[in-house]
Amino acid sequence: MLYHLLFPLREYFSALNLFRYITFRAAGAAVTALLISFLVGPALIRALRKRQIQEAIRADGPKTHYSKEGTPTMGGLMVLVAGAIPTLLFVNLTNFYVILALVAFLWMGLFGFWDDYLKAIQKKKKGLVARYKVLGQVSLGLAIGLFVLSFPWLFGENFEANVTATTTPFLKDVMFNFGIFYVLMVILVITGTSNGVNLTDGLDGLAIGVCAISAAAFALMSYVTGHVKFSDYLNIVYLEGAGELAIFCAALFGACLGFLWFNAHPAQVFMGDTGALALGAAIGTMAILVKKEFFLIVIGGVFVAEAASVILQRYYYKYTKVRFGTGRRVFRMAPLHHHFEELGWAESKVVVRFWIVQILLVLVSLTMFKVR
Repeated sequence: MLYHLLFPLREYFSALNLFRYITFRAAGAAVTALLISFLVGPALIRALRKRQIQEAIRADGPKTHYSKEGTPTMGGLMVLVAGAIPTLLFVNLTNFYVILALVAFLWMGLFGFWDDYLKAIQKKKKGLVARYKVLGQVSLGLAIGLFVLSFPWLFGENFEANVTATTTPFLKDVMFNFGIFYVLMVILVITGTSNGVNLTDGLDGLAIGVCAISAAAFALMSYVTGHVKFSDYLNIVYLEGAGELAIFCAALFGACLGFLWFNAHPAQVFMGDTGALALGAAIGTMAILVKKEFFLIVIGGVFVAEAASVILQRYYYKYTKVRFGTGRRVFRMAPLHHHFEELGWAESKVVVRFWIVQILLVLVSLTMFKVR
């Protein structure tokens, strides 16, 4: 909104010409998101505590988590507000890259809110039935996939020419084409990333810190993808308008840092599915729109490992129970972060080390741009 209101006035106030630059608006979005978090956070936490919207700790979880019983949850509302408002203020609202990413963010935030509402307010332990949560993810992926295939020209000529293709790591000038499986790929990416972030959200500051690092990585990727000279230098497909996504990513980065202020150990609030599902859907959608789906496997490596640990644990247990009569486990506890807790690592140590791994994965993914 500020972009549309103030940028046209640059002829009268030359300083407003700054709104021309994505870097300026991205910085503004990040700072604004951070300030909104600081303003909204304390009031939201008080309101959640007053209404006894609290986290219920599972009896089969790590014993060190029992002390967290009663911590306010649904703090993801802070992330939604702090991420959406700066985006609306600083982006070009005619840009369909941002519109789709924001829709994905808010759509899964709605389903996450529904799940948290059932668990925290209506006291239904299982929350939203799994099939309805998957329905939300699949419907979002289906809608985005069909919209992109139906109206590719809304994203520019280069996007239209490569609508079902994606950048291939390590191979110069080679695009991998998903063809008829494009919509299925979109559904799998959004569903997988959304669930991956949700599974990672189990320790104070863990998921939100990893999401902040991922958002920063996609801000850079979006910017270079939407920049003629940088995309040509890096031999990646140039997508006109994709640079606006860097502003959305910056807003998410600021929102994540703001929430981390209150979620750092010992957490004052948990984000719940409201924030986790929304952030996962946003990250997955950005990877699809800038055609970096394969890069997401590396950038979201922590999410992949967390999800894989749960799948492996579950199916190995079922297999060994049928084969040997007694179920066996690969990890002491899943998701993966709980395994390290059971090994004796302090919660804060697990979180910081996972952040370090995430930073290393992002650096690896960025080198994949040039090592081709």
